Amino acid sequence: MSDVPAVAIVGMSGRFPGARDLDEFWRNLVAGVCSIADFTEEELLAAGADPAEVRTPGYVASKGFLAEADRFEHELFGFNATEAAALDPQHRQLLETAWSALEDAGHDPRRTRLRTGVYVGGAPTEHAVAAQVDGRLRARLGPMHVRVFTDREFLAGWLSYRLGLTGPSLTVQTGCSTSLATVHVAVQALLAGECDMALAGGVSIDSPYPRGYRYEPGGVSSPDGRCRPFDEKAAGTVGGDGVGLVVLRHLEDAVADGDTVYAVIRGSAAGNDGSGRVGFTAPGVDGQTSAVVEAWAAAGLDPADAQFLEAHGTGTDLGDRIEVAASARAFRGARGCAIGSVKSNVGHLNAAAGVAGLIKAALMLRHRTMVPTVNVTRPHPGLNLEETPFRLLTDVEEWASPASGPRLAGVSSLGIGGTNVHVVLEEAPAPPPVRLRAVGAVALPLSARTPAQLATAARRLAAVLRAPGAPALADVAHTLAHGRAALDVRAHVTATTHEEAAAALDALAADLAADLAADLDAGRDAGRDTGLDAGRDTGREPAGAAGQEAAWPGTGGRRVPLPTYPFAGDRHG
Repeated sequence: MSDVPAVAIVGMSGRFPGARDLDEFWRNLVAGVCSIADFTEEELLAAGADPAEVRTPGYVASKGFLAEADRFEHELFGFNATEAAALDPQHRQLLETAWSALEDAGHDPRRTRLRTGVYVGGAPTEHAVAAQVDGRLRARLGPMHVRVFTDREFLAGWLSYRLGLTGPSLTVQTGCSTSLATVHVAVQALLAGECDMALAGGVSIDSPYPRGYRYEPGGVSSPDGRCRPFDEKAAGTVGGDGVGLVVLRHLEDAVADGDTVYAVIRGSAAGNDGSGRVGFTAPGVDGQTSAVVEAWAAAGLDPADAQFLEAHGTGTDLGDRIEVAASARAFRGARGCAIGSVKSNVGHLNAAAGVAGLIKAALMLRHRTMVPTVNVTRPHPGLNLEETPFRLLTDVEEWASPASGPRLAGVSSLGIGGTNVHVVLEEAPAPPPVRLRAVGAVALPLSARTPAQLATAARRLAAVLRAPGAPALADVAHTLAHGRAALDVRAHVTATTHEEAAAALDALAADLAADLAADLDAGRDAGRDTGLDAGRDTGREPAGAAGQEAAWPGTGGRRVPLPTYPFAGDRHG
């Protein structure tokens, strides 16, 4: 293990094609699912696609589609319906994902007590273009408001403003390497003392509706709607939409506070190919090699010890050949290092591509499992992989512990324009034992904006408490009390065992559902505080730190991952 100061990934959240959250994302990765969607002509036309374009020879009706990307719970973030409709879908998705990421890290999204920086980036969108030329919208909101609601320049600013985050707030743009570049910038800011915690990542939603693309021979796009990185049938990439964020802290602070650590960022580096490439959009060998070597040097580690490389891996002939050549130089001395690319699963997510790969690699380290690159069978003969340190990962494998040292992975992301980024990941250290004094029954506070969402939250938490390896009730109570916002509809249950807590939560959800049904039958507004029977000790006491401390004082619990807020927004187009 290196003695170089390191950064911990203490929270993560993402929405990717075929996955509403990271649990679904991981299940898809393990199962080798390709989540690139194929659309019918009827679906495309119903979503507003140009009939002439759809019927053009060579049109490929495929995309890494992000379902329900037009939904947004605007009330939670203080927007009215008109503002929410004007707000770009990238802003909406990033706001909700930031909320979930902070909750996953065990921090109340509305009152993080640490100075938190924001480092994010996004992609161009149809929505922004349409809004800028909509005369009626400009007349209603004013040109300046339309701009701040739609321009990706303000992605970071909206997160800082609506979540009250006072650290540096930077929107970073480096093309396809944007989101991994945000992680590098965030790591440097943490190490420099500019913030105590950081949100980093990116979003890319060119359109919230089904879309395809036109295949052009000799271009970068796949002719059949599938991305096959490093494979003998690799013929191009496929676009996709998604959003991902990680929450970062100094490793020593995270360990001292008992945070859950998904993985450790030991080092990172960024550079540019300069003029050393055949064209502006083409990658270069020397620049990529330098970024990898500098990242591992910053980590104080030898790249020859890596067991896995999450590559940029677009599945294009030129890109794959140059990346393998550059990486082979940097990882010289490694033996049997597995190589893969998440683009085979979800498509090329543009500004969110790098963070998707980072999250995939972090989940692999956490679960000690390597997942396959899908749609591939045999390495492309032109890559000469047998002469490199790499092997193409095509099956699920247990990530065995190395003979010496921890599990290590590299993550690469390359941007049009030449900006290359590489991050070195190490498995999380073993958590120290936590000793809590016996406290008897503990209170588990829940809150949401509506009773229906509170019922959903209760059911989700009950499922977690019944699952193998469920966290200690004291830690669950601590996380709920200190790591969730106190919203309008509140309740709590008390319990001494996991099964008792799960049963009480299921009963709470059932009572809420019954109340909602009765309200609907009576035609009444169901948006009210809960006042359920005291047999489960549920009631109107405030959720959040103050109310919980009174019920469960001074037990010193730690933050643990729990189900995050169940968003239930309307469609805004």
